[in-house]
Amino acid sequence: MPDVKVGKVTHYYDKIGVAIVELTDGELKVGDEIKISKGDTEFTQTVSSMQIEHQPIEKAKKGDVIGLKVDQPVKENAEVYLVK
Repeated sequence: MPDVKVGKVTHYYDKIGVAIVELTDGELKVGDEIKISKGDTEFTQTVSSMQIEHQPIEKAKKGDVIGLKVDQPVKENAEVYLVK
C-alpha cells in the first residue's frame, strides 16, 4: 500500500528540533510512522510527540496545525506522509 500524504512542513525550529506541520489530509497519531520528504532529503521516523498551542496531544486531524518533534532537520514545504 502506498504512503499517504497527510500534510506539509510550514516552519522548522532548529534549536528545539520541532517542525510545524499543517495537516491537509487524514489524521496522525502518536506512534504512527511517517516519512518526511523534500528534494534529496528523505527520512522516516515514529511520531513520539505532538503539540497544539504547546499542549501535548495524542491525535491530530485534517486542518490542525501541530508541532512535531523530528529526528533530523527539515525544510519548509517538505511533504509529510503516513507510512502504511
